[in-house]
Amino acid sequence: MTEIKRKTNETDIKIVLDINGSGKSDINTGIGFFDHMLESFSKHSLIDLSVVCDGDLEVDFHHSVEDVGIVMGKALKDEIYPLKNRERFADATIVMDEASIKCAVDLSNRAYLVYEVPVFGKIGEFDAELAEEFFRALVFNASINAHIIKERGSNKHHIVEAVFKSFALSLRRALQYNDKIATPSTKGIL
Repeated sequence: MTEIKRKTNETDIKIVLDINGSGKSDINTGIGFFDHMLESFSKHSLIDLSVVCDGDLEVDFHHSVEDVGIVMGKALKDEIYPLKNRERFADATIVMDEASIKCAVDLSNRAYLVYEVPVFGKIGEFDAELAEEFFRALVFNASINAHIIKERGSNKHHIVEAVFKSFALSLRRALQYNDKIATPSTKGIL
């Protein structure tokens, strides 16, 4: 289990994360839709996650969403590496009604994000494009390679929720324990 706190002039965040959990969550960012997405991530990744974020929501949601991604990414990095006895690579496609999102991850200890999910506008009060900001902050701070691709869909809520779920399931599969794999790299280290 990893606990990280980060305080700036824009946000005050505390995250507790356990990759060997059961999907329990306690989320409070002050952003209803974002809380729902983080709860969904926790549930489908089986990662226990507690998030408390006090952000400058009177400005907008950008600082809170991006900074939660930064802190979650740092906590994930602390939990994942050094990678040993884990699958490392995984992918998942999640469908939600008309929406289909595919995510592939590599726990490579090298950060890269391909995010081909063109979705804009509001989901409640949440700006849909903030999902990309969250994942960029998360994967770069976690040193994860993730490709998230929209295959189809028109409902913004379905699309973004499928993004979070496909990432969660991919991560869960990549973290699957495998005692036949010591370090999953020909280099001998990640």
